[in-house]
Amino acid sequence: MEVIEKIIICKYDNGKIEEIEDQVVKESPFTIFLNKEELLTLLCTPRSLEYLTFGFLLSEGFIKSRNDIVSIKLLEKEGLVEIETKNKSTIAKKMIGKRTMTTGCGKGTTFYNVVDSFNSKQIHSTMRVQGEDLIRIINKFNKSSDIFLSTGGVHSASLSDGKEILLFHEDVGRHNAIDKVIGEAFVKDICLLDKLIITSGRISSEMLIKASKREIPMIVSRSAPTDLAINLGKQLGITIVGFARGKRMNIYSHEQRIVF
Repeated sequence: MEVIEKIIICKYDNGKIEEIEDQVVKESPFTIFLNKEELLTLLCTPRSLEYLTFGFLLSEGFIKSRNDIVSIKLLEKEGLVEIETKNKSTIAKKMIGKRTMTTGCGKGTTFYNVVDSFNSKQIHSTMRVQGEDLIRIINKFNKSSDIFLSTGGVHSASLSDGKEILLFHEDVGRHNAIDKVIGEAFVKDICLLDKLIITSGRISSEMLIKASKREIPMIVSRSAPTDLAINLGKQLGITIVGFARGKRMNIYSHEQRIVF
């Protein structure tokens, strides 16, 4: 599905005004129906919607494995997906029809309680990444977003094994981009215990919870982490790297996984 729209705009540049053709990224509603009930509507970039569905349901705890899924029917043109699961979640019943998820990435954009994550099982991963490899991967990641280069309007996320970029997705929402990566890894049966997530956006506590639920031991961003994210990273055994740009980075937790 096409995700870039061409429009005519009025541009002001150094005292000169002119009409030019510009490109903007599409933002569309995408409704998830869970067990024949409307769960919520995500506002997202209309691409890789099946991956987004799986990633979101995994991140929110509605499914844990393929065995939980009975059927899925994706209707891209209509902007909706119908998914049936074996277990009828009590959380889902409470939240049915009550949510529209914005792309603003502010507080309260997820179903779970952040406090619950403090009791999560700590990640014990023997993953080690060479610092030089990580710098090379990050620089490649920062140049990989075709939609961003065209529009400047999306976030990016990728999955890496510490040497190469394995999966890459873009979306107007940074949480959506990560859910697409998680969803594709789920579909392709990729083990995440020795992988890292790279994101273009701020590392929030919600991202740490997403990572912990899928046993991802490292999150890297060219942006900053929040204080709660750092505290969660220390307690959950997740390495947090921020301001990863050029030849520099800040390591906020579990630095032993990066070897210089």
